[in-house]
Amino acid sequence: MVIHVFALLAIVLYLAAAGGLARPLLSGGQPLNRLALSLAGCAVLIHAGILLGMHRGALDLHFFAALSLVAFVVSTLTLLVNISRPVAALGVIVFPLTALLVAVDSFLAPPTLPLTMDWQIKLHVTVALIAFSVLSIATVLAILLAVQERALRHRQFGPWLRALPPLTLTETLLFRLIGAGFLLLTLTLLTGALFVDNLFGQHLAHKTILSIVAWLVFGVLLYGRWRHGWRGQRAVNLTLIGMATLVLAFFGSKFVLELILHRPVG
Repeated sequence: MVIHVFALLAIVLYLAAAGGLARPLLSGGQPLNRLALSLAGCAVLIHAGILLGMHRGALDLHFFAALSLVAFVVSTLTLLVNISRPVAALGVIVFPLTALLVAVDSFLAPPTLPLTMDWQIKLHVTVALIAFSVLSIATVLAILLAVQERALRHRQFGPWLRALPPLTLTETLLFRLIGAGFLLLTLTLLTGALFVDNLFGQHLAHKTILSIVAWLVFGVLLYGRWRHGWRGQRAVNLTLIGMATLVLAFFGSKFVLELILHRPVG
């Protein structure tokens, strides 16, 4: 019951933060960045407490628990990004999605118990989680970049553009995040090879193969950016392809095995 109260509070704070950042869309005024980010910071702290309370302070990798955990990390990273490079539109998208996943994990998902893991596996999972989260934010930025470029091409200068940074800043931040995510994904594959037994078995083969494919896609994108100056729609498309592959690798099997076949896996 206490968890439900805190979950409701976190949901309200996430939505309020998104509303503050979305003010240009709603009224044409300036975004309330400082207030909104303060509310989001409180929501993130409460969300952390919810995860610790519901999942006994351990890494719970069941489907809805893992989604809530990813949402927590993505929201935390969104806060950090906005502190250094204000991108209000990022929070407008991320915080409501996080509120939704908090609600699902707290009120709708069946209770689960974390699986026992050695510290090596915990390290591997933690790095993978951060890599996925960083690349998730990059994907949101890629979508915003595509929308922004389209609006500028068609001279559609609406008040919502105030929530977006200059195009060059969005693009620079996008590739910095992709670079960081690529390094973390590389470390994920290395720790998996070192610490995970039978990496191509035990429901892990497709995860490994798809993760390698995603790693190659992001690697090609970074090489193309460095060598040929790739940008615009090509960069957006490759980012979306790489992220879609990662989503299938991380959550595809969990969805099928847990929600369709009712066979929980780690």
